[in-house]
Amino acid sequence: MSDFLERLQDPWFFLGVGYLFTISIETPILCVGLSPQHPMSRRLLAGVWLTACTYPLVVLVIPQFFPLDENYPLYLLVAESVAHFGECLLFYIAFRPLDRFWRDMAAVFCANFASFVLGLLAWYALYGLFWE
Repeated sequence: MSDFLERLQDPWFFLGVGYLFTISIETPILCVGLSPQHPMSRRLLAGVWLTACTYPLVVLVIPQFFPLDENYPLYLLVAESVAHFGECLLFYIAFRPLDRFWRDMAAVFCANFASFVLGLLAWYALYGLFWE
């Protein structure tokens, strides 16, 4: 287990593991939460594609400008804003959800928020920060 935890420190390894973890949380939420105008194939595509667009920015690019060890709250603010609002914008541009716009935007936002919260909890649980 400690080898796995060490490998998670590598951003490229974390990118793959984190992406799979994230889509496993977000995709079911999108499948249930998006409005009925979207077929299931689009819901599944959204779960995989939206995260594929924003996750590399969150994991690889934003830490270059806001290092995690210097100001983690600022990193979180920027990274999660890019993820949440970026995915809402991408979904809107790609699928033009006009009938139930706010429901769709809320579903995308909630899916992101759920993966953020569960990701933080998993990270803290893996590294034992709750017990220090």
